[in-house]
Amino acid sequence: MKAVLFDWDGTLIDTTEHVYAANVEVMKAFGLPPLTRERYGAAVSPNWRRMYAALGVPEHLVEGAATIWHGAYRGHEAELLPGAYQALEQLVAAGIPLGIVTAGDRKVVAAQLQRTGVADLVGAAVYGDDAVEQKPDPAPLRRGLTALGHAATPAEAAYLGDTLDDVRMARAAGVRAVGIHSPFFHPDTFYEADAHEHAPSVAAWVATLLAGAKR
Repeated sequence: MKAVLFDWDGTLIDTTEHVYAANVEVMKAFGLPPLTRERYGAAVSPNWRRMYAALGVPEHLVEGAATIWHGAYRGHEAELLPGAYQALEQLVAAGIPLGIVTAGDRKVVAAQLQRTGVADLVGAAVYGDDAVEQKPDPAPLRRGLTALGHAATPAEAAYLGDTLDDVRMARAAGVRAVGIHSPFFHPDTFYEADAHEHAPSVAAWVATLLAGAKR
């Protein structure tokens, strides 16, 4: 790999349950049926407009859902997932440039990147409120590749994410699509979105990648 890019929530940082809990509050605020884990797993997407539409939020309420979500979100101080920071350090030591492509808002994720030290390891960060296009549209990932200087070699880059739309975005951009296991997906589900591969964690995938490089 000449470049590796990552989703943020649920892939590198342990916010999956915080994101789910905030979405439970959104549905409750609109008087909609309770958001079970099963319903959420079937609809979850980093593209929150797409997800709320799938969950039955009326179109005229969708924009207001973001305000409710931010008020309910409690993941600002979440920690990185086990081994994630060390895995990023190993990639940097191997000379592989790194990037973040997230659907999260800049005001939330940029602070987390700084607090966890990840900001010092990545060469590019693309946030969900940077532009109109959202996952699974390939545009955000292409901006990340461009910022890393690898726009012309997408097939030599990988993108790791924990949702089906992460995989779909990577595929649409011509990048190696790696599904990272999530509480809301059975691992084999990633192949429904045509993932090249999946792994239990970022740390596990990086260990395999670097072991293969040594061989």
